Amino acid sequence: MLLSITLAFVVGRGLFNAAIALSIAYVPQYYRVVRNQTVSVKTELFVEAAQAMGASTWRILRKYLFGNVIQSVPVLFALNAADAILILGGLGFLGLGLPENVPEWGSDLRQALEALPTGIWWTAFFPGATMTLMVVGLSLFGEGIAESIEPDRDR
Repeated sequence: MLLSITLAFVVGRGLFNAAIALSIAYVPQYYRVVRNQTVSVKTELFVEAAQAMGASTWRILRKYLFGNVIQSVPVLFALNAADAILILGGLGFLGLGLPENVPEWGSDLRQALEALPTGIWWTAFFPGATMTLMVVGLSLFGEGIAESIEPDRDR
């Protein structure tokens, strides 16, 4: 919902406007994740021990909170990048994405639909397969980052 509202307020088609719209739409996710991680980490025993040992507030924030909270941001970034590719591809497919002179997978798929009934399948296959592989790759990369940060998460 926030993405459609953002796209309605960003005037014109272009890469810069699409980047602004997606950035505005994804900022609340980062805020929620960082806030929830901060609330969770600040109640941990090691923060209480640092306070008991006389560590300053800035030292606790920098060493204990920031180090533990920032770990989830790269995972969210990789998953949001995959989501952004799908959104831009969908908008390009509908003709609402980037201008016609800017190549993108969604508009390539839309143009390939006209050639599909004639048997020219590869014009639709390669943009679709590339977009699929990119999204799956970014999702797996995000999961790999999450697994490297917390190896015992699923066990």
